[in-house]
Amino acid sequence: MTTTTLRRWFVVHKWTSLICTLFLLVVCVTGLPMLFSEQIWDTFVGDDDPPYEVLPPGTPNTSFDIMVAKARAMFPGQIVTSVNPDDDEPAVLVSMAPSWQALKDDEKYPDRNSGHWIKFDARTAKVLKQSPLPDAPKKPRTWTGIILGTATRLHMNLFAGLPGALFMGVMGALFVASLVSGTVLYGRYMKRLSFGTLRRDRAVRLTWLDLHNLLGTVTLAWALVVGFTGFVNELQTPLFGLWRITDVRQILKPYVGLPEVSQANLSSVQAAFDTAAKAAPGNEVTGLSYPGAPFGSPVHYVLWTHGATPLRGRLFTPVLVDARTGALTGAYPMPWYLRFLEISRPLHFGDYGGLPLKLLWALLDMVVIAVLVSGVVLWAGKRRIATDVRLRALGFDLENVPTPGEAMQ
Repeated sequence: MTTTTLRRWFVVHKWTSLICTLFLLVVCVTGLPMLFSEQIWDTFVGDDDPPYEVLPPGTPNTSFDIMVAKARAMFPGQIVTSVNPDDDEPAVLVSMAPSWQALKDDEKYPDRNSGHWIKFDARTAKVLKQSPLPDAPKKPRTWTGIILGTATRLHMNLFAGLPGALFMGVMGALFVASLVSGTVLYGRYMKRLSFGTLRRDRAVRLTWLDLHNLLGTVTLAWALVVGFTGFVNELQTPLFGLWRITDVRQILKPYVGLPEVSQANLSSVQAAFDTAAKAAPGNEVTGLSYPGAPFGSPVHYVLWTHGATPLRGRLFTPVLVDARTGALTGAYPMPWYLRFLEISRPLHFGDYGGLPLKLLWALLDMVVIAVLVSGVVLWAGKRRIATDVRLRALGFDLENVPTPGEAMQ
């Protein structure tokens, strides 16, 4: 490698690192409470749901149609918007609203929410809990909820919506570039030293440099994976938007303009779940949206399915079932770029291996924080040295410079 090429790599590493360091520190610090959000919530807030009824093992679930009928009886005149069985508990959430138009109007007013839900025991169809109605007094947010919510929004988009998400995606790309350029420089640097060397008997700046290089090398593979998948995750909004205006639009084109089916004339919800399970063998059906939902069809149930294994559990396949007849319209696997996005999520969040993997992710996250801090220390020290050199070139005697107190006397 020529001297000119080496200098170019150094410039790339310096500026990509400096530009993204502050934002990466925000991401790393906010990522820690996000990693353990479930444990934090359970410890400080807990769940006020009533206990589930003790039933014999293997008790079958009640038909979704019964739960939907109960929800409608509780709130006559409202529509059902979705039915979602819980992945971990024998529970089903039935979501309702005054109308689809009311939900669309909510988008104009951030503090307004016309929707609400009812939680049923999936085995007995007994009501376990309800969300507060839109006109009910709002409960004050807990400090735990505020902290976790703030950390999540800072981590994802700096409270700036889509522009903030895209900006953080650029910071993720710069982070990957800094890792690659740092690896190139480290390969040259290590030709003269043994791996893991910390020169404590030399200048302090050299010790910081050795520590920076060692920690960066140890976490290189993990940081590359998390940095790249973080960049990909920040693109989720435009990627899903692309899918909606291409594949989804083409699938729903024959049904555009049809009148929305009245919910009084819909086919069985339970039958729609069964049909979707057969249309996507090996998948689990995770939820159903009613006709009229945003980005849906005026005459179809949209059912979401995903694989049963930890990896395939991130790969979703939507299924359309005609809500007028109950007939299958089709199953439509997502395009490659959305499948890649979904697979990248567990690699970024480390949430597919239980608490041990979360602890490992947290440890590596703290090491990366140390790398970022040491990089800032090195940059600040370099600037101070460069300033001293320029002052000496101008004839200043830095050895006899008075202290601020002496200068004021």
